[in-house]
Amino acid sequence: MPDPRRRQITGFSNPTVKYLRSLREKKHRKAAGKFLAEGLRLLTDARECGRVPEMLVMAEKRDPHPLLAALEAAVLDSGGEVIETSTDILSKITGKDNPQAVAGVFAEFDTSLAALDRSRSNIWLVAQALRDPGNLGTMLRTGDAVGAGGLILIDDCADPFGVEAVRASMGAVFTQAIAQARWEEFLPWLRAETGQLVAASLRDAVPYRGAPYAAPCFILVGNESQGLPEEYELASDLRVTMPMRGRADSLNAAVAAAVLAYEVLATLPATD
Repeated sequence: MPDPRRRQITGFSNPTVKYLRSLREKKHRKAAGKFLAEGLRLLTDARECGRVPEMLVMAEKRDPHPLLAALEAAVLDSGGEVIETSTDILSKITGKDNPQAVAGVFAEFDTSLAALDRSRSNIWLVAQALRDPGNLGTMLRTGDAVGAGGLILIDDCADPFGVEAVRASMGAVFTQAIAQARWEEFLPWLRAETGQLVAASLRDAVPYRGAPYAAPCFILVGNESQGLPEEYELASDLRVTMPMRGRADSLNAAVAAAVLAYEVLATLPATD
C-alpha cells in the first residue's frame, strides 16, 4: 500500500508547486508562517539543530547520499511529507536555474525578544534597518562563527526567512536565535538586564581596538547607506570607530559587524 506521506508531482500547475513558489514572496511567507530552504548541507544543519522540515522536496534524478537518507527519515518520523518531482519543477520552486537536489519547508521561528536567552552568549549582533538580505545572511553566518547568541533586527529590516537571506546564512539561520523589534521595544528590553550596547559610529567614538567591551555585548550596526540614527547612537553605552585608510568613509554593514564581533570575541570569549 502506498505511503500517504510520500507523493510525486509531475505538473507545473499542481497546487503544491504554486504554494511552494509562493513562499519566495514575503507576504505569502507571513500568511503561511512558513519559509523555504534549499540544499542538503543547509537542511542537514537544520536537522542537527533540531529543526526538521515539514515538507521535503527532492529531485527524482538525484545521487544517493547518507545525509539525504537521514533527512528523509527524520521528516517521515516527525510526521512530515516527502515529495519527488522533476529538476525543472524544482527550479521553478526555488527560482534557480540550477537548483540543488533538495529543498524543505520550515515553520517560521518565534522572533520575539521574549524568546531570547540572554545567557546564551557574551556576544550578540544587532542590525538597524538592514535592507540587503545578503548582508542579513552574512551577519547570521558571522554570528555563528564567533559563537554569538543571535541577531536582533531593529525597525524595518529585510526578511530573515527570505530565500536570499536563508541562502546567504549558509545554515546559520538555524543555529542563531533571531529576534525582530522596533527600537522603542528593544531599548527597554536591553536595559531591563545587564547588557552593553556598542555602536559602530563616528560620533565621539573611540578606536575599536582595545575599547572597554563588557559582557554581554550587543554590537549595533546601522542601515547600509544611512548608518544609525543620532538617537540610537546617543543611547549606546560605547561608540567605536574603525580606521578608513583609503577613499571609502565606511565599511559594508555586515563587514563592520564581523570586524567588531571578532574584536569583542578577543576580549570576551563566547560562552560555551
